[in-house]
Amino acid sequence: MSVDVSYDPRTGRPNGEVPVTPTAEVDAIVTAAAACAVEVAATPPTERARWSGAIADALEAARDELVDLADAETALGRPRLEGEVARTAGQLRFYADVAVEGSYLGATIDHASGANPSLARVNVPRGPVAVFGASNFPFAFSVLGNDTASALAAGCPVVVKGHPAHPLLSQRLGALATDALREAGAPDGVFGIVHGFDAGVRLVEAPQITAVAFTGSQRAGMALRDAAERRPVPIPVFAEMGTVNPVVVTGAAAEARLAEIASGFVGSFTLGAGQFCTKPGLMLAPRGSDAARAVADALREAAPQGWSLTEGIAEAARTGVAELVDAGAEVVASVDGPDAGWSVASTVLSVPLDALQSGSRLLEECFGPVALVAEYDDTEALARAVESLQGTLAAAVMAADESDPDLPGVLAQLTTKAGRVTVGDFPTGVAYTWAQHHGGPWPATSDPTATSVGAAALSRFTRPVTYQSVPESALPAPLRDDNPWGIPRRVDGRLTLPTDAQPPTKEGP
Repeated sequence: MSVDVSYDPRTGRPNGEVPVTPTAEVDAIVTAAAACAVEVAATPPTERARWSGAIADALEAARDELVDLADAETALGRPRLEGEVARTAGQLRFYADVAVEGSYLGATIDHASGANPSLARVNVPRGPVAVFGASNFPFAFSVLGNDTASALAAGCPVVVKGHPAHPLLSQRLGALATDALREAGAPDGVFGIVHGFDAGVRLVEAPQITAVAFTGSQRAGMALRDAAERRPVPIPVFAEMGTVNPVVVTGAAAEARLAEIASGFVGSFTLGAGQFCTKPGLMLAPRGSDAARAVADALREAAPQGWSLTEGIAEAARTGVAELVDAGAEVVASVDGPDAGWSVASTVLSVPLDALQSGSRLLEECFGPVALVAEYDDTEALARAVESLQGTLAAAVMAADESDPDLPGVLAQLTTKAGRVTVGDFPTGVAYTWAQHHGGPWPATSDPTATSVGAAALSRFTRPVTYQSVPESALPAPLRDDNPWGIPRRVDGRLTLPTDAQPPTKEGP
């Protein structure tokens, strides 16, 4: 029998193994998800919130066990992982609260008037969703992470493909969620999990699956998108893939606080051994600032230590540095990681600005604690460099203060390339809030309008339907006159709010 093998990144030794899911079992899990889809969609959000709350409670109750298991498979350390368990439980409750608030449904009612018939529009759940989680966040972006939590909240059954970088944890989280949902009275089939590469392919090909959510590499994301488009009935793939997240330092900021910025840059690009999709991978600083030296000094002082999540990630990072050098970059400083296990050196490289050309390896992500520094002569040269960048998840501006004359122009330039732009903050980390957008222009994501974090994440798993001349008694609950779900609606052009509606205020760390 084929298995997914679990390894300890600190030593490279196996922890155990998880059997891959046979084809017949994958089909049965998908069939069960499809069988309950109508029931799940019609379930009031308050009840679905109770299901999500049950999973969150179970996560918190099993925290110590889960953290031990995750640390053995990821080497991310207990403090980081304990915080991630808390975040994941918070995400589950947050998305459930977003569903209860109800504005994501876009409920709109136009009563019959003159020659116009009655029309009522609402976003309905797509149906069963396949989720492919990430290696770098074994809780918050994996089996029970943002994608699963937002899809369940939107009223869609979920089938997750367990991640091969943490198969034992994936298996345990799947069992925990299944038990919690059953005890909460959720229908059988609302959640399922499969393991193995072939099971993942089968999942995407299953005709009952209506959408795919993915977080990971561009290569894997594109493979999933291609598979989804080859289906007799293509389905959307919401892939968050990540690219090089730039940081622009203005002239005034370089003069005022370059050492501080360099230290923050190092802390950000080496955080978690550089395995954040929001990791800054390129600093653009003014000519003559000697920014590469400042970053190199900060890197040596920080002396970051950590392990890659997998042997493949460690090897790709080492290979990536060599490729960057071949493409015109020069290593300025390198700090070795731990002697044992899957470690990789933290590295900063300098590169001539004119080498940042479309199609260059210099503009592709190097996943790991690796970053480039380039210097620009003036704002025109900076604008050309920004224009050459790929679409990205996040970008940052380091300005002297709010009156910095270069701030508005740089912000406008970066807005054309990024899904989230920060000023004074490094982009690492993503809060789950109402205004959050975690996405970006191609190739950072497969759909620049979609977000995998924040209240708008639910919208990926719905589609609009308009009901014309349908008797009120036959309309879905969100469109009935008595508004049984108590949601905001637009009725005959006027936004109406339920008098007792209290919008959720939970935020992520």
